[in-house]
Amino acid sequence: MLVPAAPVRRKARHQSEMINQLLFGEAVKILKQKGSLWVKVRSMHDEYEGWMTNTLLQEVKEQEARSYCQYTTSGFFNTIHINGMKMQIPGGSSLPAFMDGQGRINELLYQLEDGYNKRNEQSLNEEMIKQLTFQWLNVPYLWGGRTMFGVDCSGFVQVNFKMMGIDLPRDAWQQAQEGETINKLKEAICGDLAFFDDKEEIVHVGILLGNDQIIHSSGKVRIDTIDKKGIVNGDTGKRSHSLRVIKRCR
Repeated sequence: MLVPAAPVRRKARHQSEMINQLLFGEAVKILKQKGSLWVKVRSMHDEYEGWMTNTLLQEVKEQEARSYCQYTTSGFFNTIHINGMKMQIPGGSSLPAFMDGQGRINELLYQLEDGYNKRNEQSLNEEMIKQLTFQWLNVPYLWGGRTMFGVDCSGFVQVNFKMMGIDLPRDAWQQAQEGETINKLKEAICGDLAFFDDKEEIVHVGILLGNDQIIHSSGKVRIDTIDKKGIVNGDTGKRSHSLRVIKRCR
């Protein structure tokens, strides 16, 4: 991906629902083409599928696309120089073939001005969780979003865990199948994931900051109180989500 964030749509038309975004440096496999513009893609990092325009892609060798990307951007916005141009890319972007501030996508070289994380050197601790997730406070909810201009609940979880070195699936119901089940809220710790249902279907996820608070994308990224029944909205005092399960993914 050679743009900051690329929309992925349910169908091959601009008017179709955006179901996902792919961030700079993330790789896809092209599954099929429709006309001269649209391609159906599968994300290499989470196997999520959808349609996007081929103008946003840069062809690379399969080995390069499949290689593990050790580095991600860590700041709210991050400045790179690529092909003689300056570009702002979001937190959680992948940095292919990166070393000492420089990287390469196929034959295109890029330089990063700002900070980055080496994923396999991160430890999931309370300080890091709060440092990363608190940057997102008040970011608006956006269905399919994965950036700080708009993010949905599972995109918020996925991108932050990516920066902390943990790969998770895209949707909340898929994420709920990962990790170790924590049976009681009082046993939960900062960084555990809480999942919420509506008529038995998982519809929401957030990151616990302890056993009484949660940060999640609901209307906007916010911190609310949680108890064994679910989330209580801090603005209205009303229960907004019903707790289904808690998972520890480390």
